Amino acid sequence: MAKMSLIEKLFPKRRDFYKMLIAQVSAVEEGLICFTEFANNPTPENGKKVNDAEKEADGVRRILVDELNRSFVTPIDREDIFALSRAVDDMLDYAKSTVEEMTLFEVQTDNYIKKMAESLYDASKEVSCAIKCLKEHAGICAEHVVRARKTENFVEHRYREALVELFKTNDVIKILKTREIYRHLSNAADRAAEAADIVNDILVKNT
Repeated sequence: MAKMSLIEKLFPKRRDFYKMLIAQVSAVEEGLICFTEFANNPTPENGKKVNDAEKEADGVRRILVDELNRSFVTPIDREDIFALSRAVDDMLDYAKSTVEEMTLFEVQTDNYIKKMAESLYDASKEVSCAIKCLKEHAGICAEHVVRARKTENFVEHRYREALVELFKTNDVIKILKTREIYRHLSNAADRAAEAADIVNDILVKNT
């Protein structure tokens, strides 16, 4: 293993955390595309695509966190970088949990699941665009933050509507299983809103 030169010790390499965050959120965005496909057609093949995408996104996040731990200087607060990365990661984690439980509990898809899945993908696109604009286009970034929040509100409305419809049935087992699926989707939307809020906090601190 090569030793670090004195210059490298005094002036450590500046890692591009903007680029790493963009890579992570892009991987999550791809995973949520796969999730919308699963929500519309919940086959084992489509479920595997979500699982594979989640593993890939996890790999990107591990690199980011490792680099964060090695860095003395970061372009934005390291706590914000870590929190944003975690919130984005959680979006796809909840999608993966949804796939697993729909498969294990044999929960059939419905229009609420489809609409919420599509909105989660929309939210990931807005968060992705916000992060891409974060460094140089603050005004445009703020617009994407607002849109991400709106998609989260849309999911929450669908979540409540879904529960109202679900509780009309007398099938207690179906209620218990399906409610958990809806809750995962609602939680994923909460993480999208959290990611948008963190981006907004970074904007306020750096403008």
